[in-house]
Amino acid sequence: MAANEAGIEVTAPTTGELVTEQPQPQPQPQPHKLERKWTFWFDNQSKQGAAWGTCLRKVYSFDTVEEFWCLYEQVFKPSKLPGNADFHLFKDGIEPKWEDPVCASGGKWSVTSSRKADLDTMWLETLMALIGEQFDEPDDICGVVASVRQRQDKLALWTKAAANEAAQMSIGRKWKEIIDVNDKITYSFHDDSKRERNAKSRYNV
Repeated sequence: MAANEAGIEVTAPTTGELVTEQPQPQPQPQPHKLERKWTFWFDNQSKQGAAWGTCLRKVYSFDTVEEFWCLYEQVFKPSKLPGNADFHLFKDGIEPKWEDPVCASGGKWSVTSSRKADLDTMWLETLMALIGEQFDEPDDICGVVASVRQRQDKLALWTKAAANEAAQMSIGRKWKEIIDVNDKITYSFHDDSKRERNAKSRYNV
């Protein structure tokens, strides 16, 4: 028994007694932040008589790589969707509607798929390209929509400046490379789609 400077008696460890330090908590790894925040949306158009957009729901916003993978693995695969349903991934603050101010003067690149596995693959490759900022014109990108239909599924990449042909052609060529398709993909203006159901394509690659 000995006393320290404060006069408090302390007991020294006996011979052979092991003195160990308490383990220090390990620091938690920092999440990998994305360049911007993104939002998943869901729309089920199977309800009879429902006007387009009335069933559109914001599901979840995220801004880290870890959140993205958790959401994708658990929920956001198009092959899990019922018929006539859509999944959307758009930049946070932009709604996947023609009426949104950012989308109003835009259009979309489209590709079709007859196999759910192909749709899932193209969807994932597109999501990773968007959140990874792989396009040379990232500010012109609005988001992507996966549409599950009975006969043929569709993937559409929305952009905001349809009249800028150079930007749209660059985006289209890059997207075609990302999703690895050989067939022609086409670009239509939202303004044309508002006027006629099967709007003609303005660009193609």
